[in-house]
Amino acid sequence: MTTGSFTVVRWDESVIGDGEQHPKLARAAITNKFTGGIEAAEVACEYTLVYRTELTGSFTGMQLIRGTLDGREGRFAIEERGHFGGDGSIHSTFEVVPDSGTGELSGLRGTGRYTATSGELTVPYEFDYALD
Repeated sequence: MTTGSFTVVRWDESVIGDGEQHPKLARAAITNKFTGGIEAAEVACEYTLVYRTELTGSFTGMQLIRGTLDGREGRFAIEERGHFGGDGSIHSTFEVVPDSGTGELSGLRGTGRYTATSGELTVPYEFDYALD
């Protein structure tokens, strides 16, 4: 297992379709910076969000990470699922996309998680992984 944090560098969100009523659908293009076990300066992330109310909903996303994982260099993708509540909490789990690891990260598999608070830009993560 490795730990660290990521910082949201850019968040660009737009409503898809009829955004006047709930539930409503949105998409977000994000750039994150990872430090700790994962070191990656510019991580591209795309989310699709469903807002059940103004403050609650669910999301799915994909992130493409290019950098190092505990000193091993390469690229890999993660698939993410999560939800956010009216109390400002954001909960997410993620999993390495099978066969997406390259370089020294070839054969990477694993799962992770984070809990964030709405408005905070830096978020701690945990990542359990193995290399074949």
